[in-house]
Amino acid sequence: QGGGSTQFAMVAENLGIHTGKAAYINTGVWAKKAAAEAKKLGIKVDVIASSEDRNFSYIPKVQKVEGDYDYVYICFNNTIMGTHYEYIPDTGNIPLVADISSCVLSEPIDVSKFGLLFAGAQKNLAPAGVTLVIIREDLITETPLAGTPTMLSYKTHADNGSMYNTPPCYTIYVLDKVLHWIEKNGGAEGMYRRNKEKADYLYDFLDSSDFYHATTEKGSRSLMNVPFLTKYSTGASDEASLAKEKEINDKFVKEAAAAGLVNLKGHRLVGGMRASIYNAMTLDGVKALVEFMKKFAAENA
Repeated sequence: QGGGSTQFAMVAENLGIHTGKAAYINTGVWAKKAAAEAKKLGIKVDVIASSEDRNFSYIPKVQKVEGDYDYVYICFNNTIMGTHYEYIPDTGNIPLVADISSCVLSEPIDVSKFGLLFAGAQKNLAPAGVTLVIIREDLITETPLAGTPTMLSYKTHADNGSMYNTPPCYTIYVLDKVLHWIEKNGGAEGMYRRNKEKADYLYDFLDSSDFYHATTEKGSRSLMNVPFLTKYSTGASDEASLAKEKEINDKFVKEAAAAGLVNLKGHRLVGGMRASIYNAMTLDGVKALVEFMKKFAAENA
């Protein structure tokens, strides 16, 4: 339990036990939060790459990680910024840890390249309340950092069949139903085909539009989260430009909601709008969004 946010601490407490050093790639809010949590626990955090120089609009290329690190940490899909790893960093013998909360089972992933993966359930698996952890058996330690609570030791859960305390039964029941649905619809490969078709449809429209544009760079684009801006988001800081941008964004979100397209307001760090098109979203839903966007652009150009 505890979602991805609790895993920020558990990863550090259970893996950061040899050199007390870890390498983090900073791709935005969630990677930053994870690094901050590790620092609280006394881990020496090295930020070995960052995309902060362009407001986290891309995934930095890290071909090879070397050093005496206990682990290397990445956030595989970044919901706020709309970025996603299209490669897996080579960390050699250093365990690679990935937060896959917002892209779990949206595509195939080679689990063998990771020491640990974790995902809060609430995006593609089930209602919030249960957390998936896939961990290499040799990383399940009997001696986590001194002072680690019993519930924050991976060994506690591994030794007790994930039932050391009463688990969130209903959420696990729904998770079982969702997994069967994914299996019936082609598994991870089937989800990838569906998700790529949806994302391509939306990105192709954005790239061809004179009114909208995607905020993320090609080669780093998420299939799950698509932030976008209008032509009124010029980056200018004068009062008139900011007021016009806010006015058009607010109008878009309000009129979209009236058309049955909800939760499209972008995060304050990016601005504009954001369409989250997780596994459960249909291609018809994405097409409905694009049709609304065409109509809105024609009326507000």
